[in-house]
Amino acid sequence: QVQLVESGGGLVQAGGSLRLSCAASGGTFSRYAMGWFRQAPGKEREFVATTSWNGGTTYYADSVKGRFTISRDSAKNTVYLQMNSLKPEDTAVYYCAGSLYIDYLRLDSFYDYWGQGTQVTVSS
Repeated sequence: QVQLVESGGGLVQAGGSLRLSCAASGGTFSRYAMGWFRQAPGKEREFVATTSWNGGTTYYADSVKGRFTISRDSAKNTVYLQMNSLKPEDTAVYYCAGSLYIDYLRLDSFYDYWGQGTQVTVSS
């Protein structure tokens, strides 16, 4: 059973940056594609970014492309989301997730394990 723990959320002004971390334990980290999703109040959870098992392939939602970067460190069993040029509409709870699939990684139903989430609030 894989456990995922996010950290790094907080309050930041528009235009600022945050780096989220997601530490994995209890499984073979390198087997999993990893993704970040977010859920704003009153909205459905949405895809943010994903990286393949070896970090060789990444995909981003159009709303964050060019501002956010997903990366992974297999030595630390950790996946990161670097968020720059933050906007108030980025305010949400951010979740990391792990998947054994290699396709359909923009869909949350294809993820097997989820963290508890970390709050990101961007003030205008």
